[in-house]
Amino acid sequence: QVELVQSGGGSVQAGGSLTLSCEASGFPHSAYSLGWFRQVSGKKREGIAAIDRDGLADYADSVEGRFTISKDNTKITWFLKMDNLRPEDTAMYYCAARSVLRLSFLEYEYEYWGQGTQVTVST
Repeated sequence: QVELVQSGGGSVQAGGSLTLSCEASGFPHSAYSLGWFRQVSGKKREGIAAIDRDGLADYADSVEGRFTISKDNTKITWFLKMDNLRPEDTAMYYCAARSVLRLSFLEYEYEYWGQGTQVTVST
């Protein structure tokens, strides 16, 4: 059984930084891609960063240049380093994984999800 466990998050002032982590266990797929999504209450979940098994990465325009996705090459663990945070980055953040070696920002294309972690950015 696949399980994704997130850590990190919390509260920070605008301009600050946070790092989120996600570790997968029981993941049986040799080809995969990993992502980060965020969701504000009442709005749809937004894909913001993705990385594949081979390290190819992409970002949504809203976080390009401020957020960095990376992964551990020895195990299926990935990270989202968030710099220069803004109040509009406040949301619940989710990690996700899929058994396809192609980047995606579409929620329905991901098979596995973390439990979510709150990020709050104050002025």
